[in-house]
Amino acid sequence: MNWYLDVLKNYAGFSGRARRKEYWMFALFNFIIAVVLTVLGMAIDTQIPYYLYLAAVLVPSLAVMVRRLHDTGRSGWWFFISFVPLVGAIVLLVFLASEGKPETNQHGANPKLAPAV
Repeated sequence: MNWYLDVLKNYAGFSGRARRKEYWMFALFNFIIAVVLTVLGMAIDTQIPYYLYLAAVLVPSLAVMVRRLHDTGRSGWWFFISFVPLVGAIVLLVFLASEGKPETNQHGANPKLAPAV
C-alpha cells in the first residue's frame, strides 16, 4: 500500500525515475480500487464514484508511467506509442516491464540504489 501512497504523494512529479515495483504496485492497487468502485457503482446504479476516481488518479498515473520510462532510459514521450494501433500498447507494455538501467542516466540515479527515506 505504501507504493500506492508514495505515487499519490508525488502527484504530478514527472521528473526522476520509478522502479518496476513502484509502477506495478500502483497499477495493481488502481485495478483493485477500480473493480471495487465498479461493483459499488453497479449496486447503486451509477458509475460516478468510478469516474471521479479515474479523474483523480489520471495525473499520478501518467506521472509514474513517465518516471518508469525514464528508469528504462527512455523519454516520457514514448507514452504516445500506445496510440499506434495493435502494436503500440504492446511495445509500451514491454518498455514498462523492462529492467531499469543500472547506471545513472539523464533522469537521475538508479532508484534501487537510492537510500530509503
